[in-house]
Amino acid sequence: MSSSLLAQRIQALEESSTLGMTKKARELAAQGHKVISLSVGEPDFKTPAHICEAAKKAIDDGFHGYSPVAGYPDLRMAIANKLKRDNGLEWASENIVVSTGAKHSLANAIAALIDPGDEVIIFSPYWVSYSEMVKLAEGTSVIVQGSFENNFKVTAEQFEAAITPKTKMVMFASPNNPTGSVYTESELRDIANVVARHERIFVLADEIYEYINFTQGGHFSIGSIPEIKDRVITVNGVAKGHAMTGWRIGFIAAAKWIADGVEKLQGQVTSGTNSIAQKAAVAAFNGTLDHAHEMKAAYDRRRKLVVGKLREIEGFKVNMPDGAFYAFPDISYFYGKSDGKTTINDSDDFCNWLLQEAHVATVAGSGFGAPNCMRISTAAADAQLEEACERIKNAVAKLK
Repeated sequence: MSSSLLAQRIQALEESSTLGMTKKARELAAQGHKVISLSVGEPDFKTPAHICEAAKKAIDDGFHGYSPVAGYPDLRMAIANKLKRDNGLEWASENIVVSTGAKHSLANAIAALIDPGDEVIIFSPYWVSYSEMVKLAEGTSVIVQGSFENNFKVTAEQFEAAITPKTKMVMFASPNNPTGSVYTESELRDIANVVARHERIFVLADEIYEYINFTQGGHFSIGSIPEIKDRVITVNGVAKGHAMTGWRIGFIAAAKWIADGVEKLQGQVTSGTNSIAQKAAVAAFNGTLDHAHEMKAAYDRRRKLVVGKLREIEGFKVNMPDGAFYAFPDISYFYGKSDGKTTINDSDDFCNWLLQEAHVATVAGSGFGAPNCMRISTAAADAQLEEACERIKNAVAKLK
């Protein structure tokens, strides 16, 4: 049998570049090498104790059965309260669908709204799975590139210029993965004004890095703008802000007919998500945010450390990220250079070479729609980040 017998939609999919590099790093580590993995976007903090205790109590209380497709009522209410408190979003429980991670929530929303031939405008650089999710829905991704000079952010004018009669959705993350860029309230209002002029377009707003925002203005949710509220699908979860990546809890908040469509889809694919994780998420949304503030302070320190170190290395051009936990340097300076054995032609070459030469795992920018860049996760201990930057500096000195 051959993989050619797989469905065309699967054959057409690209492998996740982040997961692919993580796999390579693990294989190298298994050979006995001391690999510093800065490829995966995962907090290095433990899930807070009060959230873990809620999960233990749920086990003891017997939450062992199937959960409602859209999530337990108390979790959906906790999310509704969180959205009102933190985001200025007035949604009821019926507008919320809980899924197995924010990634699942994004895929559900795209599958529920996009028909074959529909165009989805994606602000680039973008998270690796966005375009592949659109591809699975048989839609067409229209990539609009933010410039380095504008901190990788797409302008409202660029967005409007990309709209065609086939445009049905625009999607982006703020704070952004991979760039760490944050759209200001003013910028989001400009984007919302464009959406308001085009009644068929929906906004898929990925806010999973909401609590990791270093800007003075803080996080602003585009869904809080009344004129387009019913056409914004807000996606969030517990992975980043609450250090709960493995718990796999995400959600959408949207107009009821959209939420109903997502629930209908989920009912045929996965049904309700993990019952114990849901009860833990109730504690996360209802509890203190002290842990989120502590993690944010650590990420703030680490971004400054990494960007400072990278700026000392000839050839690296890097912005200071305003959110999330990534640095996204332009490395095109090294294209065409060689260490005598390997010639660097693109970001994939550079990152693969760096893994073999310096045993530092990063991710090529090609998978994020930015072939001149690479992504470095700063969600690692300070000492690891310092050593990684030193290894990178010593390695690239060999490229002539």
